[in-house]
Amino acid sequence: MERDENKMVLMEPVRTTKKLDENEEEPEALLMSPTSRMFHEPNYNVYTLAIMGWKIPLNVDAMKAEIQGKLLKHPRFSSLQAVDESDDSRKMKWVPTTVNIDDHITVPDLKSIPNNMDSHLADKLVEEYISNLSTTTIDMSKPLWDLHILNVKTSHADATCIFRFHHSLGDGVSLISLLLSCFRKTSDPTSLPTLLVSSSSSSKGKSNLSNNRRSIRSLIWQCLVKLWWCIRLLFNTIIDVLLFVATALFLKDSQSPFTVPQGFKLSTRLRFIYRTISLDDIKFIKNSTNSTVNDVILGITQAALSRYIHRRYEIEGKRKFSPQKMRCRANVVVNLRPALGVQTVAEMIEKNAIVIQGNCFGFVIIPLSISQLDNPLDYVLKAKTTMDRKKHSLESRCTFYFSQLLIKLFGFEGATTLAARVLSQTTLIFSNVAGPPEEVSCSGHPLTFLAPTCYGQPTGLMVHGCSYAKKLTFAVAVDEGIIPDPNLESFRLIKEAALSKWRTKVD
Repeated sequence: MERDENKMVLMEPVRTTKKLDENEEEPEALLMSPTSRMFHEPNYNVYTLAIMGWKIPLNVDAMKAEIQGKLLKHPRFSSLQAVDESDDSRKMKWVPTTVNIDDHITVPDLKSIPNNMDSHLADKLVEEYISNLSTTTIDMSKPLWDLHILNVKTSHADATCIFRFHHSLGDGVSLISLLLSCFRKTSDPTSLPTLLVSSSSSSKGKSNLSNNRRSIRSLIWQCLVKLWWCIRLLFNTIIDVLLFVATALFLKDSQSPFTVPQGFKLSTRLRFIYRTISLDDIKFIKNSTNSTVNDVILGITQAALSRYIHRRYEIEGKRKFSPQKMRCRANVVVNLRPALGVQTVAEMIEKNAIVIQGNCFGFVIIPLSISQLDNPLDYVLKAKTTMDRKKHSLESRCTFYFSQLLIKLFGFEGATTLAARVLSQTTLIFSNVAGPPEEVSCSGHPLTFLAPTCYGQPTGLMVHGCSYAKKLTFAVAVDEGIIPDPNLESFRLIKEAALSKWRTKVD
């Protein structure tokens, strides 16, 4: 089945009826944000999957009660998305409705599966189930989320569930905050999980006598440094925005095993591969290269791409292949709004306050080096150099405001056409999100791993990273027609190189 055959048609305005008490006012329908509305266009119909592994089999009734008591209090999970019938611009609104929890929970019949099933076969069963989800959509006559519970033991967990959301409900940062409001710390069942939240507060330094006596030369030097900083920021931003516009118009990545071939139709079925590694190992590599966790994750991805491409071209006998001349880029999703935090979200839900956290993100296009490096750590160092340059740019904010401008000029269809073109002109989409740093449980079920991913995006490869406790899970969504044999082996090579460097220092 091709994507064109699976286009979602917007329904006519949904009318909901709800019995209200005499003194109860009917909830007001809220207007959907332009960014969320974009995800309803046929060429931009994206769903988010939160794949969760558990240490024990799931009690379905307990999970239902937890969702009913907490998550459904949020208006986005208890509202329909309907076209505003009084507006010709096809704007959509959140229309509150009564939710039947059984319409959103799916528990496949697995009684025929033996308890002592081989873990490899069980892994394949779960992978096939998740891949089949990518060929389906959620009926718009109900809120656009559902939960699939698979009580089958795999090599990763004793049970697996897949929380599926339409991307119009929110971006990764807002959705994970909402989802974790149903969880509690395993070590303290009364405490909510924590997330690293950006703080906008600034501390005012105390002026002292030495500051007042700074020389004129020092002040001039500081002014020159700040001026140079601003010039670099402006120059980098202009260059990045121009390259972004060029990508939307004509600039396409070089043909490789990861790019969509000319005339190739993306299938509706994606394959999802997820692997969990130690976060301590990631931090060890980070310290060895004096980089950040994001640099290491991008370096691992860069190494995996390089090794895969070289292996494929060697098998196909393309000896004259020159990776240095290959244009290979990643579209990195950048969150532009600090998360409220699980504690704040949970308090607002309990107080029936409206939590407005939808989609607010921009894109940063990062060039990737596709080369065979003798030292695997060099992949991380190259990623660090690239990321340091991109951090000194306003590309992510400009791309967000650029999309808002496109909506006003060309409408949702025109804006999503250009946005989809940017994604399809690059090799992959990359995203990462920070999970809770401690182990958490939901209604007494301890979580093993959390692997978010997406489907519906106009590209054949998407890489997600998500931290949880002392683990980091990579989730790769691939079109099997483009990449039939994905693997995640590059981390081991980079870790071994870091260990070797550390042993050399010790010796």
